[in-house]
Amino acid sequence: MATMTSRFSQTRFFCAGLRLFLAVVIAFTASVRPALAQSILRDAETEAFFHEISAPLAEAAGLNPRSLDVVLIGDSSINAFVAGGQAVYIHSGLIMAADDVNEVQGVIAHEIGHITGGHIVRFSEGAKAATSITLLSMLLGAAAMAAGAGEAGMAIFAGGQQAAMGKFLAYSRTQESAADQAGATFLQKAGLSGKGSISFFKKLQNQEFRLLIPQDNGYARTHPLTGDRIAALENTYRNDPAWDKPIDPALQAKFLRIQAKLSGFVEEPSSTFRKFPETDTSVPAHYARAYAWHKNAFPDRAATEVDWLLRGAPDDPFFLELKGQVLLESGKVEEAIGPLRRAVALAPEQPLIAAMLGHALIATEDPENTEEAKRVLRAAVARDNRNPFAWYQLGIAYARGGDEARAALATAEQNNLSGNAQLAFASSRKAMAGLSPGTPDWIRAQDIYMVSQHAVEEEGGKRKRR
Repeated sequence: MATMTSRFSQTRFFCAGLRLFLAVVIAFTASVRPALAQSILRDAETEAFFHEISAPLAEAAGLNPRSLDVVLIGDSSINAFVAGGQAVYIHSGLIMAADDVNEVQGVIAHEIGHITGGHIVRFSEGAKAATSITLLSMLLGAAAMAAGAGEAGMAIFAGGQQAAMGKFLAYSRTQESAADQAGATFLQKAGLSGKGSISFFKKLQNQEFRLLIPQDNGYARTHPLTGDRIAALENTYRNDPAWDKPIDPALQAKFLRIQAKLSGFVEEPSSTFRKFPETDTSVPAHYARAYAWHKNAFPDRAATEVDWLLRGAPDDPFFLELKGQVLLESGKVEEAIGPLRRAVALAPEQPLIAAMLGHALIATEDPENTEEAKRVLRAAVARDNRNPFAWYQLGIAYARGGDEARAALATAEQNNLSGNAQLAFASSRKAMAGLSPGTPDWIRAQDIYMVSQHAVEEEGGKRKRR
């Protein structure tokens, strides 16, 4: 019995140490958790704005601006991260906390620094170094315990865990410092001031103060001390000719619009109305209230706000898009088509608006609108094939036109994007049966069939093992 108790204690200590190391890894990777585990917010105007403000930074970093994605995540925390590939994920809370577009550009520049530094790919290097130390300490500790020196074994194990943690955190801090410096370089090459970067770091520092996060122990953190980061960057930025360069007023106006519509969309309407009272007659205020009223199921009040915006800018495609959305989602389908058609004509490069027009055309249930819906939706998915809703609508349009094979292919695309392997597998098989072998559509159906078949078989194997 004594032997069993001793072994249990040793095993419990081993597991506790492993959990400690995993906790460190999880704490670091929390900022790079897969975006699919969170809510991605898609908006045509916001995505166009992100592209506009990130393009000069991408060019400065030697990247193709068209290949860099800046993705909005529905999360109220102030955070941004990269998770592989050329994509920067920004939390909605960060946009709401920023004062100007220059602050957001400073964040994007830093995250591009992680991309060009290959930090996500090389993250395993830091984890591997820490893991090797951890495993070594476990073996030495177990050997000491087996020899009867339990306390010595625990001391060796604890020391190894501390060394592993220190190694891992040091690797993380090095990456963050490198990304800071790279971001500064990109801002300078793009001719943008570093004031926004510094001011945002100060926001983070103030938040740390409020949360009582210690500012005097840089060795127990995944990031360098914020004060040290500010000191390291401020001298670099102040010596740059662009330090006193004013913010582009047109970009700042777009930023305030984005921030306002985001407030109306993600916050409680009561909060939006307090932030943007009726006495505020600015464009962002009307924009925010339009979204808040629509969210609060007052379509007439929302339409009044949008009409005010359109009186001042009748050719703004994003105001027209919102007008169509309010009408469509309040059951006035026929009335929604006019503003949405005009929005698509004014912004033909915006597939999200085209997808909404396609939805409205289908929602009329008028057969005469089917061909237009197919044309609009095909154009939408050609520009953006990551939108499952657009594929779903295109599937309906094909089915109404009697093209069952392509309806099945669109359904397969939708389910493949949505992670439903079973339905993707069944739909792609149906599509292949009705399409001519070797054609582009048949090859695409085959691709989805093979991927989804593998996923289905893998899931079946997991169930059997259970």
